[in-house]
Order: sequence, then C-alpha cells, then structure tokens
Amino acid sequence: MPSLRASQRVAHSFVPASARYGVAAGAVLFVAALAASVLVNRATAARAERKNPPRGKFIEVRGLRLHYIEQGQGEALVLLHGNSGMIEDFTSSGIVAKAAQKYRVIVFDRPGFGHSERPRGTIWTHEAQADLFAEALSKMRVSHATILGHSWGASIAVALGLRHRGMVSSLVLASGYYYPTPRSDVLVLMGPSLPVIGDIMSHTISPLLGRLMQPFFTRKMFRPAPIPHKFDRFPKEMALRPSQIRACAAETALMIPDAFVMQESYAELNMPVVIIAGAEDKIVDTEKQSVRLHHDVRNSTLRRIEGVGHMVHQTATDEVMAAIDEAAGANSGRLHPRSVANA
Repeated sequence: MPSLRASQRVAHSFVPASARYGVAAGAVLFVAALAASVLVNRATAARAERKNPPRGKFIEVRGLRLHYIEQGQGEALVLLHGNSGMIEDFTSSGIVAKAAQKYRVIVFDRPGFGHSERPRGTIWTHEAQADLFAEALSKMRVSHATILGHSWGASIAVALGLRHRGMVSSLVLASGYYYPTPRSDVLVLMGPSLPVIGDIMSHTISPLLGRLMQPFFTRKMFRPAPIPHKFDRFPKEMALRPSQIRACAAETALMIPDAFVMQESYAELNMPVVIIAGAEDKIVDTEKQSVRLHHDVRNSTLRRIEGVGHMVHQTATDEVMAAIDEAAGANSGRLHPRSVANA
C-alpha cells in the first residue's frame, strides 16, 4: 500500500504543469492588483485632501483632534452631520449661512469624517460621541446650545440631550433612525468595519465599489426630490477615502444595536424637541421612526415635509431653518408641544 506522501506525488503528477503555473500566475496577478489598488486609493485620498484642505479650526479632546468651523454670534447652534457626511454637508446646503445671521453656529467633522481623527481603540457609539462633543463644547465655553443632528447625527443629539441635559437647551432632530428595525443595507455596508478583512476591503475594493454605487445612493437619499445643484459643492472624493469608508461602515454596524439600547430613554428628554423629516424618505421610514419618536417625547413637535426625502436640510432648507428657530425660541413660549405640521 503506497504511503501518503507517495499518493500525493501521484495525485500531483495528474495536474498539468501549465495548470499549476496558471494558478500561481493568477495568484501573483491578484496580489499585484490588490497592491496597485492600495497605492491608487492612497494617492486618490491624498489628492482629495489637498483639494479640500481644512477650512476651520482644530480642538483637541482626549488626544483626538476634532475639526470644526464657527460662524456668527448669539445663542450657540451645533450641527452634527450624518453617516458618510462632513461639514460641507451643511455648508453646501446653505443652512450655515442662514443660521449664522442670528446664531453662533458650530459645525463639527465627526470622528473619522472630514478632517477629524478617529482612534481605533474606541467604539464610537452615539453615547461615546455625545460625551466627546460635550467636552469639546465645554472647552469652547459653550454652556447652552440648540443641537441639530441629521440622520446618524440625530441619535448623537439625542444622546447629548439624555447625558448632558444642562448643556442642551433644545433639540432639532432631522431624518433620524431611533428604533431598531430590519435594515438590509447594514449587511451590505458594514463589511469594511470587520477586523482585518475590513482594512483590506477599505483600502482596495471598497473605494471602487463606492464610486460605482455613489450615484445610486445619492439619488436614493434625495428621492423623490431632485438632487440640487448646490450639492455639487459636497466633496464626494473625501467620502471615498479608505479611512472614511471604514468609519462609515463602523457606524452602519452600530446603528441597530445603538437604537435598541437608546429606545427606552426617549421619554426622559425634558427639553423642547422639534422633529423634522421628509414624508417620503427612502432611507429611513418616517412613520416608524420620526412619527413614533414624536409620540414618545412629550415636549416635541413634528414637521413632516411632503415631497422630500432623507436630505431634508438640502431640499427643504427654509423649513429646517424654521425648525431651528422654533426650537431655539421654545423657552420664549413659541413652541406648542405635541403639534404636527405638514409642509
């Protein structure tokens, strides 16, 4: 009976040499393609950062550098962007210029987005980011502020209202995701957040797939409204850098579990809350999220904007500005809790 080693030599002899060489050559080409894609993606990311340098200031909190802009004077208004966004999401919408006429507007690049750092040793939940921004605002001598959060940023705004109530005078929550519901996009988009394989993906194939899918996702975010020309000022290549792709994937993975943890606390929000959402949001179900939150938060009003999707601040900028004014003026008696407005 032949030995195992002899059997392996016999089996190996049946594999044509050309096939063995073909497999080896294919493996070499595959590795070379991955290495080339890493270099291309790094160069593209560096070019995007040169083309879009920091336009604001930096503040260091717990050893992390946060990039922010500040405009205007008056009561503080803090804007927190959603997943995959950055400061330019708000500046391109025109909301910063409008609000700066009467408020001290502070807009952050959240950790891992734009020009802000995102240390790998921290799990950047909504609560962790809320604590970070509370400390940053304290360093900036902001004692009271209206907080506006869009999408993922809305949950950070809620966490600020729950964990740092003395600092939050009112909340504006735009197009938020507050309750755990099935999301097919989570499994698709969370890949780059996985250990090891996620780093490989974010530096190789994910930027390419992102460029291919970006037009589709952008249309879906705005639908049914058209994409406004002002959104052309949003630096799309910055969003496709490996570092930001990984940050985006990590936040996608946290979305459902964070909502599961936070949902029991919403009734504890005791400051004025204005909830605003597009009635035809294709990313977040407005009825299951914003309308339900309105029922759970006693001091809330709901502004449901007809003909508008997820990017309500871009396509209904005046309505969002009105929501800010309503929230900021709530302590003067201009807020009517439990009301619902359709525009």
